[in-house]
Amino acid sequence: QVHVVESGGGLVQAGGSLRLSCAASGSSDSINAMGWYRRAPGKQRELVAIIIRGGSTNYADSVKGRFTISGDNAKNTVYLQMNSLKLADTAVYYCLTVVYGDSWGQGTQVTVSS
Repeated sequence: QVHVVESGGGLVQAGGSLRLSCAASGSSDSINAMGWYRRAPGKQRELVAIIIRGGSTNYADSVKGRFTISGDNAKNTVYLQMNSLKLADTAVYYCLTVVYGDSWGQGTQVTVSS
C-alpha cells in the first residue's frame, strides 16, 4: 500500500509564495504519476498540476504561469512551487500518487489572505 504524505501548507498573503511537498512510500513498483488536486470551500476537487512518468506535466488553466510542479524520482517526491498566490487559491491541497491505483494524502491547507 502506498503511503502519501503532504507538507508545506500554511497562511500566506496574496502575491506571496509557498512550496508544497509530497512524499510517497511503501511500494516497490514504479510510480506512474504524481500530482496535486485541491478542494476549495463549497467547490469540487479539481486538478491543479500533475507530472507523468517521463516528465510531462499538465496544469489547470488557473495556475499556469504561477505554479510549477517538479519531481525527484530518487525520493519518490513531488513538489508544487506556488507563486503569485491569489485569494482563489485558498483550498485544501491533496497529493495523488498513481502506481496501479490511486493513493491520496490527507491534504494540507493553503490559505491566502488579503
